[in-house]
Amino acid sequence: MSLSPSATNTDSPPASWADLLSGKNALRSLTLAGGIGMHATNVYIVTTILPSVVKDIGGLEYYAWATSLFVVASIIAAGLASRLVEWIGYRSACLLALLVFSIGSAGCALAPHMVWLLLARTIQGFGGGVLVALSYAMVRLVFAPPLWSRAMALMSGMWGISTLSGPAIGGMFAQAGSWRGAFWALLPAAIGLALLVQFTLKIPKEERSDDSPGAIPLLKIFLLAAAVMSVSAASLFSSAWLNMGGILLGICLVALIGWMEQRDGPRLLPTGAFSLGNRMGALYVSMILMILALTTEIYVPYFLQVIQGHSPLLAGYLTGIMSCGWTLAALLFSSYSGTRARFVMRAGPVVVVAALLSLALMLPSVALLQQYGLLPLCIALLMVGFGIGMGAPHLMAKILSSADADEGNLAAYSITTVQLFATAIGAALAGMVTSLAGLAQPGGLPGALNGAQWLFICFSIAPLLAFFTIRQALRLKTAAIATPRNEQRDTPLREPLS
Repeated sequence: MSLSPSATNTDSPPASWADLLSGKNALRSLTLAGGIGMHATNVYIVTTILPSVVKDIGGLEYYAWATSLFVVASIIAAGLASRLVEWIGYRSACLLALLVFSIGSAGCALAPHMVWLLLARTIQGFGGGVLVALSYAMVRLVFAPPLWSRAMALMSGMWGISTLSGPAIGGMFAQAGSWRGAFWALLPAAIGLALLVQFTLKIPKEERSDDSPGAIPLLKIFLLAAAVMSVSAASLFSSAWLNMGGILLGICLVALIGWMEQRDGPRLLPTGAFSLGNRMGALYVSMILMILALTTEIYVPYFLQVIQGHSPLLAGYLTGIMSCGWTLAALLFSSYSGTRARFVMRAGPVVVVAALLSLALMLPSVALLQQYGLLPLCIALLMVGFGIGMGAPHLMAKILSSADADEGNLAAYSITTVQLFATAIGAALAGMVTSLAGLAQPGGLPGALNGAQWLFICFSIAPLLAFFTIRQALRLKTAAIATPRNEQRDTPLREPLS
């Protein structure tokens, strides 16, 4: 394979689905998508069974922590993934991640109380973080640039598939009164993916990227995790002052990381990531704000079961509609380029704002849903994900193409870090908003009604802000859009790895 530097323009027409899903590319796609699918299925299983878990072993006040700790561990693991690859290679790193993930899953299945479960979820998060980071990072490594937006759409598509498998697995076990079996069900899937990795993920050493990720920014990674934990810890208190204190501490820690990024030393994110005046920074902020809107889904099963009286299975499937919307939009719009791509990126936040405000009206209203049925609710849930998926593949592809030539690997790994950070912060803020709205005190139906209304109203602010940051990112020009040596415009789209 002839490798030489060249510019990449993500506004050029992307390749077709046939290029991505044929020959050697089909095996690469299946393996990388499987890593995302394993992580996503686990997310929806836990989202579906968590009300049953709380009913069995208690710990409603730690409801959001089951997600926050999982994602904090994933953030740390994603930051370490690049060095793990340097030590043992991509294939061994994937297999190790699957082993750690499986140990955490078994620990969740055996949990006698919530503290044990949270610890096991943390272990799960370490394995899942490495797995997802490698899946996204290898898009840039094994596919030619015209395939990037399609590959990112495929990754999003796995979330849609997981909305079928995750709630189905979790809901069936929850309704059978055995939520622990849902965690045991993850182990055969992990073994299957390990076999797929073993026999298909073979990357010759000479074809690996030459731009080394460099030293690990350990201090910055732990400061980022500390920022998430600060907001998460504050969400446990009913005092608005303590809540604000936790948020301010989190903001200060992120600001400290931004200040450290301006100094010498290993970088956590590519150059310009902490500046809205830079295209890279505007892209990252846009991605964070859109993901915040999606994190409202962690409370949807609880509201549907407590307010509407739906079964765990139905509540899980209704929640999964959000990700189905993301998948549908990503598959529909990933082929867009130029003016059309910029239009869907700008239109997505508007759709999400309207959908979240609709949920704030519908979810707390039993009478409304009794009169009109589930269809309006399903449409609103679908449109939350649809609006996010409209521009998500293009946002991620632009992050890859906007990085400096020597920061390509860093940009690839950073996508996972930033996504996980946004998910963890979103879960913590959701816990804070619902707590202040009375989810636990007074709790019950009144707390759920008030919590549902305020959650969706408050979180509609995030996509509203994203509308402006996406416009900012599209206006700005990247100072130097260059690509590493393994990214070439005339690289054959179906050339085998070996």
